[in-house]
Amino acid sequence: MTSRLRERRRNSVRTPGILRTPGIALDVVERPVQHSARRGMASWRIFSALIVLSLLGVLALFFATPFFYIHSIAVGGLRYVTKEEVFALTGVADMHIFWVDPNTVRDSILRSPTVADATVTVGWPPNMVQVIIQEREPAVVWQQSGVLVWVDVQGRVMQQRENRADLVRIDSDDSDGPIGPNVLVPLDVVAGALQLKNLRSNIETLRYDREKGLGYQDGRGWEAWFGTGTDMPEKLTIYETLVDNILSRGQQPLEVNVVDPDAPYYAVLGGR
Repeated sequence: MTSRLRERRRNSVRTPGILRTPGIALDVVERPVQHSARRGMASWRIFSALIVLSLLGVLALFFATPFFYIHSIAVGGLRYVTKEEVFALTGVADMHIFWVDPNTVRDSILRSPTVADATVTVGWPPNMVQVIIQEREPAVVWQQSGVLVWVDVQGRVMQQRENRADLVRIDSDDSDGPIGPNVLVPLDVVAGALQLKNLRSNIETLRYDREKGLGYQDGRGWEAWFGTGTDMPEKLTIYETLVDNILSRGQQPLEVNVVDPDAPYYAVLGGR
């Protein structure tokens, strides 16, 4: 009984078959999957190699040719400073454009006392480095130990670039040698000189003494001293009143000092 059931189960298992029609041949298609993948990988490798070679060629062009090395710059805003001076300050001569830092270049330009501000732009040839500068404007001419320099309204000392007849000159009695670019002239000295020049337009030269401040040689034959600061209108009023009083008494002044407007004094021929 058991053997018959097993026999029936064997016979009931169906085996899949293929219906073949007489006279018709079946084509078997084989897919070359592995060969296509290999050809695809080879193509990508060739493409990547071409990209790398192209980049190397571009880098070689940038660094091997002098076209991207800086030999000059474009400068705007010049009045007193020369283009050659600005170029020397930048420190970028013969430098490759890739290594130029605009902030570093700007800081280098600002080392010049004549330059108040600078804008630096880095780009492509032909004008790879472009600089726009703003120069300081001189307020007075300062002479010390025979050397003339310019001084701006903030007291900054800079090189005299040209003769400016419109600027008042201050002759310093200081004998310590020429004043350097890193020295600041006191603001009250500059402000006082500008006020005196504005109030007395005929003044061309002032003197400066550390104790007496600013003064000048009065055209009537004596020295006048006014100190420093922005109270020159008051001091000039006191000065003229004092001079009129001295002259009205028939005396000839040698020196009139209103450095302290509350305690002016004078010296005359034959005594005070």
